[in-house]
Amino acid sequence: MTLALETTTGLTIRLRLEDDWFEVCDLGALIPGRGVAALLPHGRQAAVFTDRAGRLYALDNRDPFTGAAVLSRGLTGTHQGRPFVASPLLKQRFDLATGRCLDDDTVRVTTYEVEAA
Repeated sequence: MTLALETTTGLTIRLRLEDDWFEVCDLGALIPGRGVAALLPHGRQAAVFTDRAGRLYALDNRDPFTGAAVLSRGLTGTHQGRPFVASPLLKQRFDLATGRCLDDDTVRVTTYEVEAA
């Protein structure tokens, strides 16, 4: 049996790209703890997440350790009160708010300003 997500909130997830906003998806398409990948106009991808408190996060979908666009499929959690996503490949954890790798301070991924409007 397949369940279709038909709930719409009327709100759209938007990412700030330079001086403009880019619409990604309906807020109802996000499930807390699970990511959504979005293709951006410049050819990159963003991984968009929401948590159980309704906070939104967006960061580059590319895992800097492997080069694969997989962070949207990673597992989410918290470490010392900080939300993170762990890459599904090598399991490095990235802070969802800052993009900083929690396992290697020299590595960081781009984060995006994100809103529901």
